[in-house]
Amino acid sequence: MITDKFYRVPCIYGERNRILTAARPPIQVSVPGSKSITNRALLLATLAAGTSTLRGVLFSDDSRHFLKCIQELGFEAEADEEKRTVRVKGLGGTLPRTEASLYVGSAGTAARFLTACLGVSRGVYHMDASEQMRRRPMAPLLASLEELGCEIIYEGDEGHFPFTLKGRGFSQKRIDVDIGHSSQFLSALLISSCLSPEDMTIQIQGEHGMSYIRITTRMMEQFGVHAAPLYYCAGNTEKQDCRSCVNSIRPLGYRIAAGQRYRAQNYQIEPDVSAACYFYALGALLGVPVQVTGINRGSMQGDIAFLDILTRMGCVLQEKEAGLLLQPPAQGRLIGVTADLSACSDQAITLAAIAPYADSPTTITGIGHIRFQECDRLSAISRELERMGIRCETTQDSITVYPGTPKPCTVKTYEDHRMAMGFTLTGLRSPGIVIDNPGCCCKTFEDYYETLEACIRQL
Repeated sequence: MITDKFYRVPCIYGERNRILTAARPPIQVSVPGSKSITNRALLLATLAAGTSTLRGVLFSDDSRHFLKCIQELGFEAEADEEKRTVRVKGLGGTLPRTEASLYVGSAGTAARFLTACLGVSRGVYHMDASEQMRRRPMAPLLASLEELGCEIIYEGDEGHFPFTLKGRGFSQKRIDVDIGHSSQFLSALLISSCLSPEDMTIQIQGEHGMSYIRITTRMMEQFGVHAAPLYYCAGNTEKQDCRSCVNSIRPLGYRIAAGQRYRAQNYQIEPDVSAACYFYALGALLGVPVQVTGINRGSMQGDIAFLDILTRMGCVLQEKEAGLLLQPPAQGRLIGVTADLSACSDQAITLAAIAPYADSPTTITGIGHIRFQECDRLSAISRELERMGIRCETTQDSITVYPGTPKPCTVKTYEDHRMAMGFTLTGLRSPGIVIDNPGCCCKTFEDYYETLEACIRQL
């Protein structure tokens, strides 16, 4: 059952595992639109010339905060939650109001994307956020904006919300940004870079979250602006598309040519692969096939890589017209793996939550940056698994989870939606798991538990 304070996860394995076989029809699941794509599309639509219609929009706490912010900036933006559409009248890079006070809640994309856009525009904008977002890092982005000529007045700790931006446009045409803690800093600057009157070069420090950068640059292209990747060779000579570089597997910077402008679009938002992964993991855990509508291999979302990890754990993935179908392990038991989740780190909690049921230890690497997200996720994973009696070992950027039988426990979620959604899976197979504060799922997936229980009814 679910209340405002807790969700008592129904253990459906036990006596019922006799009917949970791969031979049965697959569980059919529909998930909302992608949060990452929704919030990028909202900003791109405001910067485009003309009216864009966004379809398949995710409506959640994060996206509603983003939508309210652009409305408070003076943009005409009409939402129809029943039809999952938003119509936005963009002004080609002009902001309707040169002064505003905005509250971004706990939405990291709204916090970073809007801050960058306002910081390189001309105006005065007061920015504030929830207590959770006030704790999350902003300093690398704010440092870049100061280099570009923005004056920032802090009302609390430097490098954190709340603050006032006094934007004066672009004072230079080259900037460095450190993405060690969040790729959103780079995405934010990329999206707003075409507002510069000159060619703009953004050089990258760090390498976190390049799968999200690919979403950004692909969507920029779809709306009409090309960000050309740069690869830096020995001797500090810049060469585009230089595949001889040691680091040519990823760009070390981008150049955005002046004069490009976003064009209004009728834009279809992909289903949220991050949300879909919980249900694919459910199938792997319970030994049932699962199909999520609209999810396919061609998705631009980095979390699609999580499905490859599930196949390494023994599952079989099949491409179907309606959506990818995941068949559970033929032998009924998950295989422990070592997996680099740097491209799909939102699923670190999901993998850790099912790892106790594998036949050998599972090591999750490349996730040091998740210490700086909604909570210190690496510490939170370790702490909650240990409270369940599951042995785990952590390093600065990894965790190893050993096989075991989780004991009854009330899981603390630390106001983190992914802690709630991920560890709910653990309780489907072990009795006595209770999720504290399940309402935090409203940040990105407010119907998560209703969707989960609809899946259970299909068993």
